[in-house]
Amino acid sequence: MIRVLVVDDQQLVRMGLRMLFEQAADIEIVGEADNGAEAVRLAERLIPDVVLMDLRMPGMDGVTATRRILGTRPASRVVALTTFDDDDHLYPALEAGARGFLVKDTPPAELLDAVRRAAGGEAPFSRDALDRLLAHAVRTRADPGTPVDTPVPTITPREREVLGLLGAGMSNKEIADRLHLGVTTVKTHVASLMTKTGRDNRIRLAVLAVLAGIAPDD
Repeated sequence: MIRVLVVDDQQLVRMGLRMLFEQAADIEIVGEADNGAEAVRLAERLIPDVVLMDLRMPGMDGVTATRRILGTRPASRVVALTTFDDDDHLYPALEAGARGFLVKDTPPAELLDAVRRAAGGEAPFSRDALDRLLAHAVRTRADPGTPVDTPVPTITPREREVLGLLGAGMSNKEIADRLHLGVTTVKTHVASLMTKTGRDNRIRLAVLAVLAGIAPDD
């Protein structure tokens, strides 16, 4: 059972999320908070697997709450769930340690899938946010005046294929289908890539792939 803490200052949003997750047999809302300070307290007491975190709230905002939660509970997966799909919210959330970034108009089925992916160690991002992150990496790589640290350690040919597909924004399931592998095998390759490269999440691996010019084979 995936334990979820919902953090949002709007009661209607929390009610809607609760109704959605009640339809999923493998997801349980263990708590709700309407501000960042309460989220920090509940995360410490309830130990959720995934925290769905609004970013704009009165009092302590979601970015500060994310940083504090992960400071004491680094195993928790915080996924920003916000109305504001822009860089002014994206980058502070990532810097605070959020493992995902979704907008509130995400279709219900995709949101359920995102929670499951986050609990499984993946980093669910809205397509627009991921595209902006990768586009920024492309611009950085193309700018000769910008120093780019893109050393890639020795990795296996299969790990290189997986890294290229991460750079294309694919999920574990999509990579598994593309390479005719099991999802568990893909997870093992991703974990190995994180260890070998020192990148601690999928987004950093994806950016590394773009900066290093590692693209999926056609």
